[in-house]
Amino acid sequence: MVLGGLGLLFGVGLAIASKIFAVAKDPRVERVEAVLPGINCGACGAPGCSGFAEGVVNGEYPVNGCPVGGADVAREVARIMGTEAEDTVPLVAVICCRGDIDNATDRAVYQGIEDCHAAALIGEGAKGCVYGCLGLGTCVRACPFNAMTMGDKGLPVVHEALCTGCGACVRACPRHIMQLIPRNQGVYLGCVSRDFGKAVKSVCKAGCIGCSLCANPKTTPNEMITMDGKLPVIHYKRVKNSLKDLENAVAKCPTRSFAIRRIDVPAPEEHEEAADVITDRRGS
Repeated sequence: MVLGGLGLLFGVGLAIASKIFAVAKDPRVERVEAVLPGINCGACGAPGCSGFAEGVVNGEYPVNGCPVGGADVAREVARIMGTEAEDTVPLVAVICCRGDIDNATDRAVYQGIEDCHAAALIGEGAKGCVYGCLGLGTCVRACPFNAMTMGDKGLPVVHEALCTGCGACVRACPRHIMQLIPRNQGVYLGCVSRDFGKAVKSVCKAGCIGCSLCANPKTTPNEMITMDGKLPVIHYKRVKNSLKDLENAVAKCPTRSFAIRRIDVPAPEEHEEAADVITDRRGS
């Protein structure tokens, strides 16, 4: 009876304390979370959708901070917050490496865990280029939308009809091969090597040799391309039409290190079913 009485007393005390010290939760948090995709990918920088919702209400994240949700989600979040969403540029993942089995050499045979992080720990990987894609599919397995597969030449392939630009593959790659670029841009550099000239040519036919021809103002004006050490960088905010503005840079590249993606290709039929699954998952 004594123990039962004490339990009842402590229970009542805890109930009263929970009421007195309760922290009121802004109802907008649940409303914002309800319109988010709900996949908890972390692309926004928050630890999941609930963290992003709280951050938006507290002013820590912008209303258009969810790249997976895109413009539609941004408008809904902005409506809940009583503000307007700025225009967002959809992103797509690209593979900044052209070192497939036809272009790149190997210096060893890797036999171990099928994971790029594990392979990179052993002598910086089996590939001749210590910056190149290791081809073990860590980025493919990290994609929550099944938007990537491994190609038959040792490089991953992005199925752009399914890519939401969440950045999961970017965070998963130990070599920083995966990058996000605006969907309205058709040119990107397919190399991340920091080596120069002969060292690059000895391990990859398509690697950038740092000649800087593409960054020459006579080739590409308005500093749309500048050099970061031995590697050119495309400044997409200065590029209006990459297929036109950067055509001279692409043409003058002696190693054909720039990759070109078509921005007007419709979604392939083989991905329609998967796209429907993702649409259902996002509830839109």
